[in-house]
Amino acid sequence: MNGNIRSEPQLSAAIDYLLTSAVSGFNEADLLKSAGVGVVVTAEEIQQQVCEVINKHKSEIMKQRYSFNSGKLLGEVKSRLKWADGAAIKRELDLRMMLLLGPKTIDDIRGGAKQAEENGPKRSGRKNLDQEAAVKDKEKACDKETIKKLYDKETNGANSIDELMRNKTNFHKVGENYKTDGYIITPNTMKLLKKHVEDVKGKVVTRFPPEPNGILHIGHAKAINIDFGYAKAHGGICYLRFDDTNPENEDEKFVKNIEEMVKWLGYSPYKITHSSDYFDQLYEWAVVLIKKDLAYVCHQTVDEMRGFDVAASPWRNRPVEESLRLFEVIVIFAL
Repeated sequence: MNGNIRSEPQLSAAIDYLLTSAVSGFNEADLLKSAGVGVVVTAEEIQQQVCEVINKHKSEIMKQRYSFNSGKLLGEVKSRLKWADGAAIKRELDLRMMLLLGPKTIDDIRGGAKQAEENGPKRSGRKNLDQEAAVKDKEKACDKETIKKLYDKETNGANSIDELMRNKTNFHKVGENYKTDGYIITPNTMKLLKKHVEDVKGKVVTRFPPEPNGILHIGHAKAINIDFGYAKAHGGICYLRFDDTNPENEDEKFVKNIEEMVKWLGYSPYKITHSSDYFDQLYEWAVVLIKKDLAYVCHQTVDEMRGFDVAASPWRNRPVEESLRLFEVIVIFAL
């Protein structure tokens, strides 16, 4: 494709077309058209359109702050840039909103809750008064002693992450993964676990695996404290492993931001690694699984696989050689 596919929507459309046409053959013109080849949406174009849309609604945004419906902004930018990656637009939009408004304040959070309440079903006047009185009583009850009791209940009395990870967790010991509910054991499981224990010398080894495609949020902070905190509390090590499998959505500024956030929370990674370091091994394992008829190439869409009562894939019994051939097509195209 001579490097003309630049965004995830284009790549997804091209791969879908190739997979559905791999057996019967494909028409190059149809492929180019279906993938939007030749249409290149740069980061600068995304930034420009995001800024224009934000400026268009700036007065309303400044008034409503984070209560403003950002989905409206996202929709407008997507309508202007059909082949732009949606995640890239969302990241740029979040960044520009934060630069314009600053971090969310307590008033912003309360305002969002108030807006949701106002948009909810209306109640009778008497019920509203009773509800307001109950809220006020609850607020009065939230004195320091009550908050402390609630905190102790939530944390089981742990005064620090180190104490929580050391005394209040119930994780399996190193090498005892097989004791976890639902853990699948294969003929090589115990041998590999034994080798793992020998390789790490019995120490706890964890990793925090973020994708550098945006600003970290409170959920990431929780994961950092668990991954790094548990290893630190037990004398182990934690890797910072960047998921760099989606380069179109990643940016060096987010890499730096993640490293700074880990340091700010009081941790230092044992080593910084990347998912791509293991691509060759993952490829070899995929081929082994296909040859053992434990994996196959499937053309189902995300929507077709979503849900609880999903029909079995019509490609589940695809011949091994056919899956291998199609898998090679995918790999070659991805490269």
